Amino acid sequence: MIPMLDLKKQYLEIKDEILSAMSEVLESSQYVLGKKGAELEDKVKAYHGMKEAIGVASGTDALHLAVRALGIGAGDEVITTPFTFFATVEAIMYVGALPVFADIEPDTLNIDPSAVERLITKKTKAIMPVHIFGHPADMDRIMGLAKAHGLKVIEDCAQSFGSSLHGKKTGSFGDAACFSFYPSKNLGAYGDGGMLILNDHEVADMVKKLRNHGSKGGYRHECLGYNSRLDELQAAILLTKLKRIDEYNSKRRQKAALYKQLLSGVVTCPVEKEGAVHVYHQYTIRSNRRNDIQKYLKEREMPSVIYYPFPLHQQEAMKFLGHKEGDFPVTEQVSREVLSLPIYPELDERDIHLISDTIRQCLTER
Repeated sequence: MIPMLDLKKQYLEIKDEILSAMSEVLESSQYVLGKKGAELEDKVKAYHGMKEAIGVASGTDALHLAVRALGIGAGDEVITTPFTFFATVEAIMYVGALPVFADIEPDTLNIDPSAVERLITKKTKAIMPVHIFGHPADMDRIMGLAKAHGLKVIEDCAQSFGSSLHGKKTGSFGDAACFSFYPSKNLGAYGDGGMLILNDHEVADMVKKLRNHGSKGGYRHECLGYNSRLDELQAAILLTKLKRIDEYNSKRRQKAALYKQLLSGVVTCPVEKEGAVHVYHQYTIRSNRRNDIQKYLKEREMPSVIYYPFPLHQQEAMKFLGHKEGDFPVTEQVSREVLSLPIYPELDERDIHLISDTIRQCLTER
């Protein structure tokens, strides 16, 4: 059976180095806010050309702390996409702000800047684009809107570590950017973890306090904070993988190119806009026969996952916003058609051929 994701295969390839790095941490007896975390922060900020990087406990925490540190709170509005994981809106609502949804582009599935522009009001304080599935959002237009209206921009880079637009890494455009190191991500830990990157030292200092109970240390607490620190074992693991991230992403792109070669004209394949480098956290096709394809694959023990079957505006937890069917037509149509296929650096190309042949067979037979 083909796995949707095979983390063990990657681990076995780097096992000795991983175990050595973890042993080093264990021997040091320093497990929180130590040298490995500091080294990871230095290397991640250098990779993105940024001045600050702060490790935290999860990608969700990274978003939450970014929103709070940028001064967004009750009564404020943050424009974001309804086609993303729920953590994006959680971070906004944790501080009492209101998420305002803008529909998405039908090709990249990223937030549509034209829709964003129509939603800006006096209450709008920020835009939170999500680089969905690893394709950069249209940051040139988003940053232009932010500058024209005096808005903050928080990039949700949970799925886009290493992607770029016109040679500039995602995460290096906005006022803050947030990464998830959940195990399935392109750069994944062996547990939860996250990171913020930014250029504002004052905001970074606030994030550092917020992640550590509102304290810079010495049992002096300047504000109400949280317990959100990236531990040393995860940092050591991530350092081992970080040196390979470009190689891993290159292999994902090769697998994606093969899928496109085999499936073009059969289903709608992911696009890669001019100037964009897609890192394919997911390889997500579209078809008006999505359910048939998924059922056919499952019958033949081939995996697939729907990201995302229910847009955020249709979630039970978001009913209070008062949205109805048809409010975001592109998002709603996309959610009925998307299907993500296995993609990871170690995926055997024979399996890509098998999956693609099965999809073609499904659409021919039924």
